[in-house]
Amino acid sequence: MQSGELARQAGVSTDTLRHYERLGLFTKAPRTNGGYRDYPAQTLERVRLIRRALRVGFSLPELTAILKIRDEGGVPCHRVRALAESKLSQVQERIKELVGMRKQLEQTLKSWDAKLVRMRPGEQARLLEGLPESTATRSLSLRSLKNMNGARK
Repeated sequence: MQSGELARQAGVSTDTLRHYERLGLFTKAPRTNGGYRDYPAQTLERVRLIRRALRVGFSLPELTAILKIRDEGGVPCHRVRALAESKLSQVQERIKELVGMRKQLEQTLKSWDAKLVRMRPGEQARLLEGLPESTATRSLSLRSLKNMNGARK
């Protein structure tokens, strides 16, 4: 199966396939006489497995190590389970942080609403200056939320 067809069926780009191949997530595809990659049919299932694992938080480096062990006849099951347990702990921690952030934002909005009611037309409320210096929860950035799932391509 050529790259374009594999990519279409797997729902990824051909760049993603090449990246996965470079990482060793599946064996290098032989080339046709025309120089096109010609992936074995089982590569589709491998790509789908990789995508499912990424969706639940496994990173590409983790998957590379796990699949290498498996492809060499090893049994990485306990390692996979331990990684998943760690990811669950990370998700639970992020949920706690998000709940704390939600509470803080709710309180901030309530305070801002009260301040805005007292403002004269055209007067600046300078709401951002009223944000607390420290918070009970760690600040969450978009990057930290993305890191929960590891680096993806």
